[in-house]
Amino acid sequence: MTQKILHIDASARLNGSVSRQLSAGVVERLGGDVTRRDLAEGIPQITETWINATFTPADQRTDDQRDALSFSDELVGEIMHADVLVIGTPVYNFAPPAALKAWIDQIARAGVTFRYTDKGPVGLLEGKRAVIVLATGGTAIGSEIDFASGYLRHMMGFIGITDVEIIAADRLMADAETALSSAKKQIRDLAA
Repeated sequence: MTQKILHIDASARLNGSVSRQLSAGVVERLGGDVTRRDLAEGIPQITETWINATFTPADQRTDDQRDALSFSDELVGEIMHADVLVIGTPVYNFAPPAALKAWIDQIARAGVTFRYTDKGPVGLLEGKRAVIVLATGGTAIGSEIDFASGYLRHMMGFIGITDVEIIAADRLMADAETALSSAKKQIRDLAA
């Protein structure tokens, strides 16, 4: 059976983006049926109407509330349909870009992608895999100033995706050749 891949690009750079190039390499390595979501095209911020809609039972939502959640429902549907998420993102100012945070806000939905229990939150999207490609200019992935990789790994786990692999092309401004070579090796070594 062909695996279904959701390929998400978060770089604001449409041309010359290392994270875009490497995440495309991951998708090629994995192979499968690909749905692509480019966050550079814009992701709406959540609003008060959106938040109120998420706390209103579906059968009691107003038309405005249904409209407010329609894009979120589309994004959640893409994840539910996927076996593998491939997320390509730069690290801007030590963290994920605002567009990726907005995407996470849209897909982290109580009762839909996670639920609360007396023992804490439980992710509802189990059995999926995520490969996250991070490109940085000067931040070392895994260092005390890297607020991107831990956050993204945590958010994947929060929605139930615990099989998370990080591919890093970090500190590109210090040694681009070594960073790219290392990332490309990590991609070649990925299990398809």
